Amino acid sequence: MSKSIDIDIGGTFTDCFVVWDDRTVTGKSLTTRHNLSLGFKRVLKECAGKLGVSLHEVLDQTDTLRYSTTIATNSLVERKGPKLGLLTTMGHEDTIYIGQGSQWAHGLTNEEQRNVVGMRKPAPLIPVEMTVGLRERVDCFGNAVIPLKREDVLEKVQYLVDNGCRGFIVSLLWSFLNPAHEQMVKQIIREEYPDVYLGNAPIMLSSEVAPKLGEYARTMTTILNGYLHGEMKEELTALAEDLRDEGFQKPVLIVHNTGGTAKTSRTAAVATHNAGPVAGLLGAAHLARSLYDYENVIVSDMGGTSFDIGVMAKGGVRFYQFDPIIDRWRVNISMIETKAIGAGGGSIAWIHPTYRTIQIGPQSAGSLPGPAAFDMGGTEPTVTDADIVLGYINPDYYLGGRNRLNKERSFAAIREHIAEPLSIEVEDAALRIKRIVDGNMGNEIFKETALKGFDPREFVLFSYGGAGPTHCCGYAGYVGVQKTVTFPFASVFCAFGASTMDVLHQYELSKHMILFDPKTGSMLDDYDLFNGAVEELQRVAIRDMQGEGFDASRIIWSLELEMRYGTQLNSARVSSPRVKVGGPDDIKSIMDMHTSEYSTVYSAMAAYPEGGVEVDTFILKAIVPIEKYRFPKLALEGADPSAARKGSRQVWWEEGARDTPIFERNALRAGNIVVGPAVIEAEDTTYVVPAGKVFRIDEFLNGNIEDA
Repeated sequence: MSKSIDIDIGGTFTDCFVVWDDRTVTGKSLTTRHNLSLGFKRVLKECAGKLGVSLHEVLDQTDTLRYSTTIATNSLVERKGPKLGLLTTMGHEDTIYIGQGSQWAHGLTNEEQRNVVGMRKPAPLIPVEMTVGLRERVDCFGNAVIPLKREDVLEKVQYLVDNGCRGFIVSLLWSFLNPAHEQMVKQIIREEYPDVYLGNAPIMLSSEVAPKLGEYARTMTTILNGYLHGEMKEELTALAEDLRDEGFQKPVLIVHNTGGTAKTSRTAAVATHNAGPVAGLLGAAHLARSLYDYENVIVSDMGGTSFDIGVMAKGGVRFYQFDPIIDRWRVNISMIETKAIGAGGGSIAWIHPTYRTIQIGPQSAGSLPGPAAFDMGGTEPTVTDADIVLGYINPDYYLGGRNRLNKERSFAAIREHIAEPLSIEVEDAALRIKRIVDGNMGNEIFKETALKGFDPREFVLFSYGGAGPTHCCGYAGYVGVQKTVTFPFASVFCAFGASTMDVLHQYELSKHMILFDPKTGSMLDDYDLFNGAVEELQRVAIRDMQGEGFDASRIIWSLELEMRYGTQLNSARVSSPRVKVGGPDDIKSIMDMHTSEYSTVYSAMAAYPEGGVEVDTFILKAIVPIEKYRFPKLALEGADPSAARKGSRQVWWEEGARDTPIFERNALRAGNIVVGPAVIEAEDTTYVVPAGKVFRIDEFLNGNIEDA
């Protein structure tokens, strides 16, 4: 078995999952937002200590190090990106400022969207004065009808440089069909400002970043990539240098939101957005298939800052965001779909000034100052503080006792901000906080599955994240699932998920193609047209994979298509049963797959193949599989868990306070059954089992929660 390190940086904690031959160890450290590498190195040292070896030895012997990061998200939230200049086609300079009709609401919470009077469009990342138009034109067939002139480019570039431009974004009309003019702009800038000059700046072409139909989204994707590029490059370069100094000589792999990993040198900044939750979803799907043969799974990740939801249906991760939003902007990349709301352990509880009701989040206390119990300056009550007041979390055993919490501060924060204003007891206020946050999470799970056309009661719920096992029985009750599965490494599950991800590069190309023409009743017979689009993407993929050191013979190809009916605007993303086509049966199998997928998403009544079947976009995945950790299957022992019992304490439940047995998670054995009400303590999380539920350890040491 190989040795691997997987690290996920979240808003509150930095998590680590290490596979060391036939052993696994985990670690957690508070995220150091001012310098992410500090938390990174701390958690590595913690895992090295658990293995009984030095940090240098761990890094020297590690085969693979994968990393999912929030650098991109943090830079965007704080608006810390460089001053960029945009070069676009003359006459279209206002495209990103006009935006789209729904741009007012992009990225806003439901509460913010209700405040129609207060809604504002986001301040542009590139100001109007830093946008210039070039006199050129490529038409909708990819023909250059107005040639690009070097003098025009030099004049406009000089203007941007004189105004402090630190990066160039080039997005010309229809460039995804013919990128020649964008490539000429890049060449001219490089010749005028070569790498040896201090004024050299990165150049982002929309035809390289997002070669897809949709001018606004394509331009915004390229802008965001340029905006995030600089800080990510500096942070990852510094991290790689630190790791080399400590003994790690191999390239760091970055987790992508497309469902795979790639070297830093082959990673676009926008591909790292929301990568952690995607890793968790892919890890859950791997376990569902390899351990249990589950077809339908809802994954839920309750961390310190947010609550993330994903859906695995019919045996695979099938859902992509139709119109992904990063911060306040629509982008044109294929991101695996996860949903997030502000409902984590650090989410702040507050009273609505008008309705006098308790609200949870979306504001979070983060890692600094953190919940009031952290005793690091936080004074506002959080979900974690409520869990302490209710007796769920043992303040003396938080992170195995390494971080002792201040119970009195939790009581004081809830008393001051919630209990006294509402004239209720502190414990009652804490129970209401728990009830509301559980209801919020359960409601989001229900909507996320129901809106996809599924009944959540037919799914198994996977619960992870540091706070997931504490609240899973609460929010599962709002959904109606029959079984919830938790994991001994639940608090670092997204880091584990990264360990299951293959090396994957994804390439997209907008190319309109009619598979079935309703006017003639004939199917596509020019198979070279279809295969030519695939081969165009394959050439780029092979180049990149070989650049990472992989032989082309190791690549597994997967093709997805964005398809629609000729008379409809909505599209569906289809996993093509064929990477290339060679006859009418291949075309028909693709059309049948589209009908099946379209019917699932929009209902069978919406399917209308008689109107024609069209392809809009080709999405090619180049995959090099990696070895994955295999969980040992243990023999089941007796049901009696008494050997793991460590005492009892008063815990508040819906029916009131009662003396409740406490168990040690690591002492439970395969086959043990804990009957609720009970609390099970682990080093990095707490499992709360209410009355009417049982917690059973299965042969893989995972916890299964079901009705008694």
